[in-house]
Amino acid sequence: MMPRKPLLILLLIMAGLTASAQKRVMLWFDAHANYKRLSSADSIRFYLEKSKQAGVTDIVVDVKPITGFVLWKSKYAPYLGEWQGHKMPQDLNFLQTFIDEGHKFGLTVHASINVFSGGHNHFNKGIIYGQYPEWQSINYLDTGLTKISAIKSKYSGMLNPANPEVQKYQLNLLKELIKQHPGLDGVILDRVRYDGFESDFSNVSRKLFEKYIGKKVANFPADVYSYTKKDGKPVKTPGPLYKQWIEWRASVIYNFFVDARKTAKKANKKIIFGDYTGAWYPTYYEVGVNWASNKFEVAREYSWATPKYQQYGYAELLDLYTTGCYYYEVSKEEVHQSNTYRAARTEAGMSTQRSPVYSVEGSAERAMELTKGAAPLLGGLYVEQYEKNKDQFIKAMQMCMDKTNGLMIFDLVHIVQRNWWDAIQQVTGK
Repeated sequence: MMPRKPLLILLLIMAGLTASAQKRVMLWFDAHANYKRLSSADSIRFYLEKSKQAGVTDIVVDVKPITGFVLWKSKYAPYLGEWQGHKMPQDLNFLQTFIDEGHKFGLTVHASINVFSGGHNHFNKGIIYGQYPEWQSINYLDTGLTKISAIKSKYSGMLNPANPEVQKYQLNLLKELIKQHPGLDGVILDRVRYDGFESDFSNVSRKLFEKYIGKKVANFPADVYSYTKKDGKPVKTPGPLYKQWIEWRASVIYNFFVDARKTAKKANKKIIFGDYTGAWYPTYYEVGVNWASNKFEVAREYSWATPKYQQYGYAELLDLYTTGCYYYEVSKEEVHQSNTYRAARTEAGMSTQRSPVYSVEGSAERAMELTKGAAPLLGGLYVEQYEKNKDQFIKAMQMCMDKTNGLMIFDLVHIVQRNWWDAIQQVTGK
């Protein structure tokens, strides 16, 4: 008979290995960046096999990139049949090929849609440049109200999330996508947010906000905020309705998630309903999003939040959540050791502040705290941030695996360009 202590140790080791094996390793396939690469069934099959060999368990196929064009035959949205001079073969059923071939390799296949994005401003392409220019975000800059299509410093031509017509359109697309692909395992919503704190200040938003607060806004948008000069630069100065505006925008996104979940589950009750956001929660209110659990008392920690803001935490609405721990610094200690941040912080709502939470470790831990186990959480990494430092990338992947329920890697194109499949294998043990 085996002594009790060695048996207990063996059981603990086996349990640890099982838990590690159960963690998802997700690889994202961006539509624009990989358009030519993924325009044949053979190529799709090749990269799925590479993914499986590297220890990837889940893949995310971007089928509605930021232009608002889609990669399935839709009666609502235009088809992305060409990108940068390359055409998609007419006989290729793009997503269905991923589903069929992915399942052969035992991969879980999710489709990603960029919900409230409708244009690529660097190419002047998208639905805001075509059939729906009136849906684009109106941003309140220090120079005045400006259509987002005119702000070329922004590559993503965002829509107004509060617009009921926009919401109905996106829900129709979500339903259509799932219905057309009954073998699809999951959907991951991306860009379910505002462009930034400067959006949206259209007349549609004004009327909806007035309805929410139950009164007319005397001075719009100045009662939300105005611009004043500080050291010669324009600075936002909060107005009397500043906090209510933040609360209302979070309610818009929350209520959309309620409707999106109902729509997805009605189309396929087994579908995995997922979401991606950035991990920088302290400033994510700037894009109108409260991705925390509704049990997290936001107003106790953050001065910009009303007590009601807590109600619009939507983590409980998700079956799967992945958050971008998009920092070069892996450990919390590295934040204090480095003199400058190695990776530029250019994502929407991202802070330039120096803090342990702005590391892979710190952001992963904080995300787990905020979501309170409402849904499995995968720590996400942006491969490009690690430049040529494979060891740092490996450390970052391992940190996500250790601190969250798994790992999300963005994107395939960067793994291929660097040939870093072996780096993934080091973490997955394949």
